[in-house]
Amino acid sequence: MNASVNIKGFEDPNFDPFFSEKGAFGDILDPYAVLDELMDKGSVHPVEYRTIFNARPNAALGHLKHYTIVGYDAVREVLNKPEIYLNKAFELTLGTSFGKSISTMDGAEHQRYRRIFQKAFLPQVVSQWGGTLVDPVVTNLLEAFLDRGSADLVGEFTHHYPFQIIYRQLALPQEAITTFHKLAVAETLYAIYPDEAAEAGHNLGEYFNALIDERLSKNGEDLVSLLARTEVDGEYLPREVLVSFFRQLVNAAGDTTYRATSVLFTALLKDPEQLEAVRQDRSLIGPAIEEAVRWEGPVLVTSRMTSEDTVLDGVPIEKGAYLHVVLGSANRDARKFPDPHRFDLHRQSDARHYGFGMGPHICLGQHLARVEMTRALNALLDRLPNIRLDEDMPPPEIRGFLMRSPEHLYVRFDK
Repeated sequence: MNASVNIKGFEDPNFDPFFSEKGAFGDILDPYAVLDELMDKGSVHPVEYRTIFNARPNAALGHLKHYTIVGYDAVREVLNKPEIYLNKAFELTLGTSFGKSISTMDGAEHQRYRRIFQKAFLPQVVSQWGGTLVDPVVTNLLEAFLDRGSADLVGEFTHHYPFQIIYRQLALPQEAITTFHKLAVAETLYAIYPDEAAEAGHNLGEYFNALIDERLSKNGEDLVSLLARTEVDGEYLPREVLVSFFRQLVNAAGDTTYRATSVLFTALLKDPEQLEAVRQDRSLIGPAIEEAVRWEGPVLVTSRMTSEDTVLDGVPIEKGAYLHVVLGSANRDARKFPDPHRFDLHRQSDARHYGFGMGPHICLGQHLARVEMTRALNALLDRLPNIRLDEDMPPPEIRGFLMRSPEHLYVRFDK
């Protein structure tokens, strides 16, 4: 990399986005009790989601009419009618820091650009990254504590694991990583730290513009170079859209996967019988991943905006209303998933979970997430014999009302 491609940090060097993240995503241990009460009363509620948990509302959305949508059937209808329920809602939130992201697009525009990005994340493509990108990161992280016999799997493994894979995909220089991660996290804090989120988006935009120019001149094989050269039907990605994708990548593919992996480990370690079943039969890893994403999906709520006056489950909703679509309520709807608050890797249900979303905006990186979670779990079972919760340390607690994960996961294992 040219020395001229530098990354700029915050004007305020004391701003800590990792500490602020807790306030942004909430510290609620059990939001599902509240969501169950809402579902008992109906599926459409004229209230902003954050205020249900006594959190400060998003000031940028104060001029809009808000509805919180709960329950499997109502969530499914919203996600599967993109012509009525628009992703334009994200222009007012993550769009302020990420820019013109495919998450803010609708209709033909979204389809046109998504299919270009999709070429880089097809199952047959990401499966090849397992040995070249994923396994080396797993090995490096595990070897730091293999001889100790104890670890905090969140602080020492899952919180670093998917991010380090992304750094390798982007071929980021080591000296840029710390600043890069801080900026990427700060971009998600638009609801409570809008100025810092915008600053982070601006700095990452400058960095990626320079990085793309530098990589194109060298014709490399990293993800930046590949996407900058990718075309479908003779069309390349506009620079604005490409930069916004890279701004969002760390959060869309890193933050959510770290949380989902942390939840998967927590669920199995808290139930030694199911953990042992997976250890003995690795074909159960797939069902365990799907159940973990259903049980405690990393993202509890998504957003949409109505394109016209409509009616949802008998409730009139006006054009331009802002909808908080609670994926976590759909995944814990007892009408679709019996005993929904229990993690059960043997669960049988005709309903599919919405942990990766649904409809045209379903998670672009879901296949990579499954590869990463599969290899991480296999590595733990193979390399940490008799892994178990550390009874001398606090048990793991999954918290949050927007994003869910444990802060710590203390374990012991045989050396």
